[in-house]
Amino acid sequence: MTLTFITFRTIFFSVILLVSSTYLSSVSVAKTLLEPPPFADWLKALMVDADARGVSQATIQLVLANSVPINRVIELDRRQPEFTMTLFSYFKKAISQQRILKGKKLLETHASLLRQVEKKYGVQPRFLVAFWGLESNFGQFTGSFSVVQALVTLAHDRRRAKFFREQLFAVLDLIDAGHIPPNVMGSWAGAMGNHQFIPTTYKGYAVDFDGDGKRDLWNSLPDIFASAANYLSRSGWQDNKTWGREVKIPSNFDLNHTGMKIQKPLNVWNKLGVRLTNGEPLPRATFSASLIIPAGYQGPAFLVYKNYRTIMIWNRSHLYALAVGHLADRLTGKGPLVKRSSNDDVALSRADIREMQALLNQRGFHVGTPDGVTGPMTRSAIRAFQRSRGMPPDGYPNKSLVVQLRNAQ
Repeated sequence: MTLTFITFRTIFFSVILLVSSTYLSSVSVAKTLLEPPPFADWLKALMVDADARGVSQATIQLVLANSVPINRVIELDRRQPEFTMTLFSYFKKAISQQRILKGKKLLETHASLLRQVEKKYGVQPRFLVAFWGLESNFGQFTGSFSVVQALVTLAHDRRRAKFFREQLFAVLDLIDAGHIPPNVMGSWAGAMGNHQFIPTTYKGYAVDFDGDGKRDLWNSLPDIFASAANYLSRSGWQDNKTWGREVKIPSNFDLNHTGMKIQKPLNVWNKLGVRLTNGEPLPRATFSASLIIPAGYQGPAFLVYKNYRTIMIWNRSHLYALAVGHLADRLTGKGPLVKRSSNDDVALSRADIREMQALLNQRGFHVGTPDGVTGPMTRSAIRAFQRSRGMPPDGYPNKSLVVQLRNAQ
């Protein structure tokens, strides 16, 4: 009996020690994976790798040898805005009257060059100017960080090291080829030029349209416009189509038909009661479109076409894509959105969204760990909750929804 008890006790404490050791070891490994290696050692290995990849020693010594991480870059990479943006708050910032007027003037001033670019690449001038306006305010703000040092900082950091390492090697290749200067400036994330190309996009799509032997996205308007057009063209842009349009939907419209996953020909949307904003039928056409309601069922509705999807290859934000399309329309004389914002068009804070996500989880509509970001899982859970309450299932988070969740039993 004594021997059995001692043996049991020995085994018991051995298991406890093993579990504790394993746990502490796993914590240590996780911490090691999250923490970047010593910068000096990492930089030496990076320079060896750059040499092996064919980057010249002259470039390596000039732009890498004395690199120092930029703390501000890490701060900006980690920062999340306190409040989310609604469609109308985003539009107010992105499509100001001043930007519309300036864009119209530039569209007229550079009409001849833009037509040449359109002839070669098949992208309408109004869209090239709209992208230009949103990305850098027509070249006024192209960035104030050393692109190389920003990318060195982000490649050393563990969060997205692989992606930024790829961008860093791409920018070194561009410097080696003489397309950009060693002290090139851009955004904290390494985006460059009038259209804010990341280095791999610059390397793959920038063109020398003026024939001077360089792909200059800062000072050469021919290169600037043609590079943006080349990127859009090779991403699937259709020169005989627009981006989409604001439409009117019936008050009893089935919102299960909304979303980018659903595509229907225009004649089918007509049969479902979707109309132009003036109440007239949609154009007679057979190409497909998706219906989106980015501000909820009380806000404006849009039918979006293939070119809208191409804009989202450039930037995956619906608000950005809609702003590009609407600004392009405004540059050619079209008016503002017909459907105005509702009284509930108030931005939620990330704390609000985390509370909403926690409440959805508590009510059995699972979103995963609350993170303050309204992603696909959260929108799907919102729709499920709305259906359970007999509400229009638009998946749109607002103050009213948070109140409904708080009061739900």
